[in-house]
Amino acid sequence: MIALIDCGSSKTLAIASAIEEYSDVQVIGLFDFKETMSSEFDGIVISGAPILLTEIDPQPYMKHFEWVKNYQKPLLGICFGHQILGLLHGARISRMREDRNFQEIEIIRDDILFERLPDIFDMQEDHCEHISLPNGFELLACSDACINEAMKHKEKPHYGVQFHPEVSGNFGHVLLANFANMVQG
Repeated sequence: MIALIDCGSSKTLAIASAIEEYSDVQVIGLFDFKETMSSEFDGIVISGAPILLTEIDPQPYMKHFEWVKNYQKPLLGICFGHQILGLLHGARISRMREDRNFQEIEIIRDDILFERLPDIFDMQEDHCEHISLPNGFELLACSDACINEAMKHKEKPHYGVQFHPEVSGNFGHVLLANFANMVQG
């Protein structure tokens, strides 16, 4: 089963709906999810959030997600989840031009997350912040709007995507199916 940590995104139900096609999923509120619960799930997705981390102190969120550093199972951070994953590993977050359109995403490094996707594909963006590549991660994909569109931890199956696969049509569903398949082994 996959835990979907709902950080307040209006797209959380779309994530759940897409993943439910391939795996059981349980949606859990951000502050309802406790570190001790992580072992109960085969994989975890951290949703987006209506939060600008450049305008607040991100430390309370980083403290809440500190357990991620020791989590060994598959994890996918989407938008806010991607940014938190990066901040936990030393990334810098910056403001950028607001992007709420589809962008061409270019795969830089082949990975199981991108199986059955073309080398360049469109994904929906909805953000005005981006992160640098954190320590211990490799860059998987970029776009003209954002260098770090997708990343993967070098030693654990932890992924972050800045874009929103859950509202990106077929290509987004393929990516989420790939993650669900990874969780199921």
